[in-house]
Order: sequence, then C-alpha cells, then structure tokens
Amino acid sequence: MSSEKRSHEAHSEWYEVQYATKEAKDKAIELWEDDQQRKTINYWIHQRMLDLANPFVTEPKSWLTVGDGYGFDANHFFKKGLEVTASDISGSFLPLSQSKGLFNQYAIENVEKLTFEDNSFDYVFCKEAYHHFPRPYLGVYEMLRVAREAVILVEPHDPISKMPLLLAMRNIFDRFDTSLLQKYWRNRYSFEEVGNYVFKLSEREMDKLANGMGLPAVAFKGINNNYYHPSYGKEKADDSSPAFRKIKKKLAFHDFLTRFSLMPSQVLCAVIFKKIPSQTVVNALKQEGFQVHIFPPNPYSH
Repeated sequence: MSSEKRSHEAHSEWYEVQYATKEAKDKAIELWEDDQQRKTINYWIHQRMLDLANPFVTEPKSWLTVGDGYGFDANHFFKKGLEVTASDISGSFLPLSQSKGLFNQYAIENVEKLTFEDNSFDYVFCKEAYHHFPRPYLGVYEMLRVAREAVILVEPHDPISKMPLLLAMRNIFDRFDTSLLQKYWRNRYSFEEVGNYVFKLSEREMDKLANGMGLPAVAFKGINNNYYHPSYGKEKADDSSPAFRKIKKKLAFHDFLTRFSLMPSQVLCAVIFKKIPSQTVVNALKQEGFQVHIFPPNPYSH
C-alpha cells in the first residue's frame, strides 16, 4: 500500500477509533455546543482562526470547507446565512452533524480528487487540515480547481523563512553535519501519530505556487494562537479565569515579538486568489491586517 493511501485511511478511520459509538459522537458535539454557549478558551482559540475569514463573509458567496471532520467550520458560515458544504475524507460525524442542524449539505471527499465540477464554489476554506495531507500541493490544486474566487488556508506557520538567524544556523550546521541541528531543533521534521509529515505554511511557498499557476494575487495574515491545553480549555475566556489572564499576557508578549520580527506568528492564514479581488474585499483585508500581494503580469504569457 502506498504511503499516501495509508495516510488517507488512517485519517478516515481516526474518528471511529476516537468515537466508537453514537453516544461518544453525540457527546463530542454536546461538548462543542457547550464551548459555544459558555465562550470557553477552546471556543476562543478556534473562533480566532475562523474570524480570519471575516473579510470574505460580507457578500452572499458559496463556501466549501475541506478537512472539516466534525462540520464545525461549516457551521460558522452556516450561522452567517451563507451557502456552505462541509467536506471531509471521513463520514463519521458529517451525517450526524447535518441531522443536528449544523449545516444543510455535506460530502465525503478526498481532497486530492474532489468530485465537484470546476468553479463550483466561490471560496474554499481549509483550517488545520492542509498540514495533515500526505501530498498537500495536490490538495491545493484541487481546491483551486473547484473555487471561483479564492482558497483560504489557516495552518501552522513555518518559522524558518521568518527567522534569519535560524536559517543561517541551519545553513552553517548542515555544511558540517546535516543531523546536528536536529539535536537542538527537535521539530525540524515533524510527524503526527497517524503517520503523516506535518506540512507548515510559508508565505514564500504560497507565493511560488500562485505564480507558477499564473494566479494574480495572494494575501497573508499571521496570528499567535497556540494556547490550547486540556487542563483549562473548558474555562471561560474572560478575566474570571486565571488561565485566560495568563494567556492574554502570553499573547501580548508574543504579539510584541512578532511585531518587531523577533519571532514569526504561530498561525498563518494564506489566501490564494484565482482572480483579482474586488476593492471591497481588498479594503476589508487591509482593515483586518492582511498583507495583499498583487503580482505583476507575466511578460511572456500569451
């Protein structure tokens, strides 16, 4: 069996391993609904990532969520009155989530070979799933194929392109011993328990991908958001929680370091446009703190 097939099967079966019964699945949705109602730290962390799509939700556009195993991302757009289809390689939760009214439509899909026609959705939204894909560029190409306007990725940020000192250390160490830096940089090569390599996002990689396909623009925004811990995830995201007060201090410190380029943001939102965005969208992106890169035309294209 090929490595990518093993990865697809492992991710498809993961939910059934974690939630073997309907009661367990019902409980998982109930806990998520409780997070929503009580505005817990879990809710706050995920909402900050979902809010990165805010510049695009002011118009009645259609959406596809990818790698949306529970359908919770689709619910975010559904509650805004938008047309949305939830999709994932696993069918464990999506029928149940639909029956509970979280969204209207879902599809069981392998992102490497989506069954939708070209230009089926205005936007494709992929949060915390790209880094699981065994062949992520295939997934991006497919998402771009079925999108009319743009693909929006929200993923862990690859630090090396944003940290010149780390890049310099890597270059120097690798000249003498390519394994030496791994003693200090433990997650240089990151793998997950299901077996896949963790692909992190970088601005440069998305720039190259878009230019290679002749696409017109990209946009980027980074946030610091790695504050989840099971010991306090259910506490309320307000000052009544000592844990949340500590998180706010960490966030302020990390934002300070990021602002002065002393550390990269922990999470990157990368938007790959298939056509030049409207001025309304560009203005909304800039207002939300995105950098928008409009590419010069290829002088040799015909």
